[in-house]
Amino acid sequence: MQASLPADGPVRRRPVQQRSQERVERILDACAVLLDEVGHGGLTTKAIALRAGVPIGTLYQFFPNLQGLLGALAHRNLEQYIDRLARRTEAERPAHIGALVDLAVEEYVAMRRALPGFGVVDFGLVGGDDSGSIHLLDAVLDNNAAVAERLWVFGADLLAPGAPGAGQDRSAVRTAMRVALECADAVLRLAFRTDPQGDLALIAECKRLLRGYLGGEARRE
Repeated sequence: MQASLPADGPVRRRPVQQRSQERVERILDACAVLLDEVGHGGLTTKAIALRAGVPIGTLYQFFPNLQGLLGALAHRNLEQYIDRLARRTEAERPAHIGALVDLAVEEYVAMRRALPGFGVVDFGLVGGDDSGSIHLLDAVLDNNAAVAERLWVFGADLLAPGAPGAGQDRSAVRTAMRVALECADAVLRLAFRTDPQGDLALIAECKRLLRGYLGGEARRE
């Protein structure tokens, strides 16, 4: 998968030539692998450049600092997730929001199990709460809000009548999606803290929670 760097994100310049794109890919791949090995706290641009087999100056041609590199990795992860979810949606044609929720959770879990570094930086720094770490994807929206904006396009036509956001303005929809993401984030983090491969009972509970909320069941009197 070619690197897709955010147009307005914290990158120094976007790769244009294939050779430059391949170097950026190697840098991001090296960053992801090292995140699993040393964690966020032990990560340095020098170690990333060494693992990627590029001069440190090449790394800084594209990324102004470590934060910018992590932002590009989070952005690449999100693009890959959206692509995977789009493919599943196209293939399986979920008929209602509950089915879409299941696909969304399953694709996240699959990436968490298999993708290097995803347990440390998925669509943001996992567990990070400072201004830099919660704005890796967007300078204005926090990470979950930015992901909610991207996910809404997949679920807009599937929301059941009476569900949070159905027939409401975009602001209300954004709030509903953000609440859902915050809940999913907490439960899935617990699932992978309980079991490195993800506790199956907690993953199932996450699906049930999201189906109830986004399907409108949680709002019925």
